Amino acid sequence: MSELEQQQHQQSQLHREELERMLFFEEARQRAEADHQINPEDAHVLTRWGGALLELAHFRQGVEAVEMIELAVTKFNSALKIDARKHDALWCLGNALTSQGFLFAEAEKAGEYFDEAKRCFERAVAEEPENEIYKKALEMTEKAPSLHAELQNQLAAQQRAQEAAQQYERAHSGGGNGSNGGGGGSREGGEQEDPDAFYYSMLGWGTFAVVATSWLVMMNVQAARAQT
Repeated sequence: MSELEQQQHQQSQLHREELERMLFFEEARQRAEADHQINPEDAHVLTRWGGALLELAHFRQGVEAVEMIELAVTKFNSALKIDARKHDALWCLGNALTSQGFLFAEAEKAGEYFDEAKRCFERAVAEEPENEIYKKALEMTEKAPSLHAELQNQLAAQQRAQEAAQQYERAHSGGGNGSNGGGGGSREGGEQEDPDAFYYSMLGWGTFAVVATSWLVMMNVQAARAQT
């Protein structure tokens, strides 16, 4: 098998795994929603529902992803209203709040979410002090502000590069600034570029990768406990 064929095979495997993950969590979401109809006061079901939504968010783009995270937060909060000491719901809420923080460009606004997430992780650790996943989450949330700053720098550099490329293309397209409507931040036909759309698309699903992996680990841990 040639190197190109190997790369194509790896990409095919990755796409298949991603599709399987998406279908798995979509089924989990539907199952949790159905269980909630049977027993609306089941905090565990609400936590499962929110967890599935949080996972599915990284398969979405832009506003749809943001709204799905917000919906997940409402499920976790509902679970905690039923059982304020439910540590897995606290951990999930902390993950969701961390994800939300990274969706804000302003450091101060992002910091508010990181601080709230930290409090959730602290409460989760207090309820289950030996849980390594909770302790790791608390450790990572301390690094969130610096990671956020680094991400902002990378996004700004990529946006500058994109704008420079667009300006170069306009300058060498034969019509200069005249044929494309003039303004520096506009597309053909006068359509304005949406900086939020750029921001969300650059974030992609990578922002939620750690959350996704951690949630799978937690589900496996809980499944193992249920069998003992």
